Amino acid sequence: MINYKTLGLVNTREMFAKAVKGGYAIPAFNFNNMEQLQAIIKASVDTKSPVILQVSKGARDYANQTLLRYMAEGAVAYAKELGCEKPEIVLHLDHGDSFETCKSCIDMGFSSVMIDGSHLPYEENVALTKKVVEYAHQFDVTVEGELGVLAGVEDEVSAEESHYTKPEEVVDFVTKTGCDSLAISIGTSHGAYKFTPEQCTVDPETGRLLPPPLAFDVLAAIEEQLPGFPIVLHGSSSVPQEDVDTINQYGGKLVAAVGIPEEQLRQAAKSAVCKINIDSDSRLAMTAAVRKALAEKPSEFDPRKYLGPARDSMQKLYMHKIVNVLGSNDKL
Repeated sequence: MINYKTLGLVNTREMFAKAVKGGYAIPAFNFNNMEQLQAIIKASVDTKSPVILQVSKGARDYANQTLLRYMAEGAVAYAKELGCEKPEIVLHLDHGDSFETCKSCIDMGFSSVMIDGSHLPYEENVALTKKVVEYAHQFDVTVEGELGVLAGVEDEVSAEESHYTKPEEVVDFVTKTGCDSLAISIGTSHGAYKFTPEQCTVDPETGRLLPPPLAFDVLAAIEEQLPGFPIVLHGSSSVPQEDVDTINQYGGKLVAAVGIPEEQLRQAAKSAVCKINIDSDSRLAMTAAVRKALAEKPSEFDPRKYLGPARDSMQKLYMHKIVNVLGSNDKL
């Protein structure tokens, strides 16, 4: 058993309380490799922002759980090396699909876990989430539950249709499970292909697809039922069109990729939404930079020569999200 506190990590309880009160959201950035981790930590230190390092089940398998433990400990040390005396870094399991997976992460030093029982019948979701909460809270690990289903595909998470969270269920769910935060569905979606062209309208000036608006009425109803309770938005990448264009320019084939407009995320961040998940935007920024670097220098074979620019591109993206979308800068 590895306690996350010995790694220098924190859980989400205090940072969420501050975010809800302050009207901003904590960035939850998924990572799979060293360059992503470096970019996240550098961006969080430069902007003086708390940060959540998210690891999906697939990413954990990819990176190896033992290496992840030391990467998380190294991230804290790196932040201090960069000048942040008291970094607030969370290591969080994203979309845990079983009690066993959540327990394994807790035992290996994660400070926060998500148990996603949203695909289950309601009572089964409640029972599974409660079981994870009871285990996690023994070690002061925070737990995120989910009600409602997001459409889209990302890693091992896949659903064809979304189902909005039912506001009338949230109090019962939170009370019975004891979860510390709640992921809801109000129209965000996983992946770079969040909406079909049929769901979108076309901007007459640019010809680009415009996604349907988020269901802020559902969010307001949930806030009314759970005043001050930490709410989470998954599938909140904006799918920057400049990165999509760069990928396509240098041999990629991303067709009809569209994300959540940043102005809508800014609006959400000022509400009880205190954690906003971003994964696809980082993948796009990295892929765009790698494709451009290799296309411009086709004889290059030193990974540092194309992963370095990719790291810089991701750091720029993370800093933009922190300062211009989530408002979590200058909170350390």
